[in-house]
Amino acid sequence: MTFVDTITLRNDEFAKERYSTDLKIIPSAKTIIIGCLDPRVDPVDVFGLKSGEAAIYRNVGGRINPALVEAMVLLPIVTRAAGQEMGLGWDLIILHHTECGIIGCYKHAPDLLAIHLGVSRSQLDLMAIADPRKAVAMDVESYRSNKDIPGGFMISGIVYDVATGLIEVVVPPSRLRLGA
Repeated sequence: MTFVDTITLRNDEFAKERYSTDLKIIPSAKTIIIGCLDPRVDPVDVFGLKSGEAAIYRNVGGRINPALVEAMVLLPIVTRAAGQEMGLGWDLIILHHTECGIIGCYKHAPDLLAIHLGVSRSQLDLMAIADPRKAVAMDVESYRSNKDIPGGFMISGIVYDVATGLIEVVVPPSRLRLGA
């Protein structure tokens, strides 16, 4: 049996037992979580999320990059098309973690990582790649200073410890900035 066979069976079970037509395109908790691709750090598991509670965007390291900024600019349009506004009353959670594979990218393919993050090689050296607490604080500040990203969100920076399963709120929730 292939893994596709396995997930097909799991999907059959999901469709029969847990699928809900009540889910909406707008997350019920009006929350966007940005995190890493690392399977040890699935926000659904880490935060005990329920179906439809949050929108989740994952990339290498959970770091802010041009593709993520582009998605954040598009999301209010999607939300507006669904009859709601994004911003005030919404949470933006930036989730980094310990022992992240981005450290290996930094050591073995720094030029490629710099391109992924949309920075120069010299700027990459200033991004605290090996320190998730500093990195999440830097990313929160990058969100705050990027005027293309819709304002109004409550933004926070959290670090998940893969050794303990616990989170640490490094940047407590505060307003990203006023305005849309």
